[in-house]
Amino acid sequence: MRDASPDQGRLEGDPPHPEGRQDAGTGTSSEPLLRVEDLRVEFATDDGIVHAVDGVTYQVSRGRTLGIVGESGSGKTVSSLTTLGLTRSQGAHISGRILFEGRDLVALSEDELRTIRGNEIAMIFQDPLSSLHPFYRVGTQLVEAVLAHQDLSKAKARERAVELLGLVGIPDPSRRAEDYPHEFSGGMRQRAMIAMALANDPKLLIADEPTTALDVTVQAQILALMERLQRELGMAIVIITHDLGVVAEMADDIAVMYAGRIVETASAELVFSGPEHPYTWGLLKSIPTLAGGREDDLVPIPGTPPSLIRRPSGCHFHPRCPYAQPEHSRIDPQLQPVPEKASHDVACLLESELRRRLWEELRRGCTPEQAREAVGLPAPPSATTEPGAAATQTGTAASGTSP
Repeated sequence: MRDASPDQGRLEGDPPHPEGRQDAGTGTSSEPLLRVEDLRVEFATDDGIVHAVDGVTYQVSRGRTLGIVGESGSGKTVSSLTTLGLTRSQGAHISGRILFEGRDLVALSEDELRTIRGNEIAMIFQDPLSSLHPFYRVGTQLVEAVLAHQDLSKAKARERAVELLGLVGIPDPSRRAEDYPHEFSGGMRQRAMIAMALANDPKLLIADEPTTALDVTVQAQILALMERLQRELGMAIVIITHDLGVVAEMADDIAVMYAGRIVETASAELVFSGPEHPYTWGLLKSIPTLAGGREDDLVPIPGTPPSLIRRPSGCHFHPRCPYAQPEHSRIDPQLQPVPEKASHDVACLLESELRRRLWEELRRGCTPEQAREAVGLPAPPSATTEPGAAATQTGTAASGTSP
C-alpha cells in the first residue's frame, strides 16, 4: 500500500496538487483538437451542491477516438454537454477550460458558441426518438440543421439532406426523407441522428450512448458506420458509454469516470490488458465472456454510486472497494503515472505492484475476496456511517457479495 505522501494523495480538505493531475487522451505530442482542463461543473439544489464534474482533464486529437466510460451518474454526459454549452441554461457553475482549436469555449458568449455548436462540434444524443421532433418529417429536420450554418437555398439543402441519409446507409433516401420519425425503426432513427450530426462536416463528434436500446446486430452496424465515417471525414470522436464492449470496438484511448472524476486513463489496449484501478476491474469483471462456463456468475460491483452532493471522504470509491484500507477513507488519491507504463494514469492508493498482482488473480477467475487473500491484503474496514455507507451496505446485501 502507498504511504500518505504528498505525491500519492492528499488529506481530505487539502488543496489539490496541479502537478498530480494528468491528461486522459491520445498521449501524442500533436496539438489536440479538444483539450479539457480541470473542468468542474456544479449545480445548486435545495439539498445542496451537486458536484457533477470534479476536476476532469482530457484531450482528443483529430482522427482519434476517446471513450469515456462509467456508471450512470458518473459525470460523463454532463462533461460533454458542458463542452457544447448546454448546461448553462440549467444554472450550472462552470470553471476550468475547454479548448477547441485553442479557443476557450467556456469563455465564449452564447452567440459565439452557437456558431460552433452543430457546425464544428456535433453531438448524437442518447434517445433518437425524443431528439427528433415527432411533428416534422425527417428530411425537414435535416434541412433545418443544414440551413442553420450554411448559406444555401432550400433546394440545395434538401439535396444535402438526401445525400446525408444515403451516406448513413438508409435505403431509398429520397423517399424516406418524407417519413416522420415514428415511421423509422430504432436503428434508422439513430442513423438519421448521425446524419444530422454530420450535416455540416463537424471536426468533433460527441456520441452519447449511441447504441442504447438497440439490439446487438444494429449496435454493430452503428459502430461500424461511425468508424467508416471517421475514416472518410477525418473527424475526432468522443464516445460516452457505460458499456466497455462498445469502446473496445472503436476507442483509441479510454477514460474511466467515477463520482465526477477520471480515475484511470490509458490506451484502450492497456485498459483491457492491464487495468490498475479496482473500479475498472469491477467494470471488466461484470462483462459476460465466452471463456467462462454457463454456470459462472458475473461479479457485480457491490453497492451503488455515491451521492454527488454528500460524497464519501477520502477515495470516493472506498465504500464499494473490496481492497480498501483504513487510510483510504482519509486520503484523496490523485491521478498519477503508472510506473513503467507510458500514458497510463490511475488514482489509487494501493501500490502499483500490488495492483498488478491483484489483477492477475482476478484474471485467473478469482473473486475479489480470493484475490485479496492470495496477495495477503487485509479485509476492508467494516462499513461506516459516512455518506453513502448505508447505500453501500444495502447494495452489497442485494448483490450477495462480501464487502
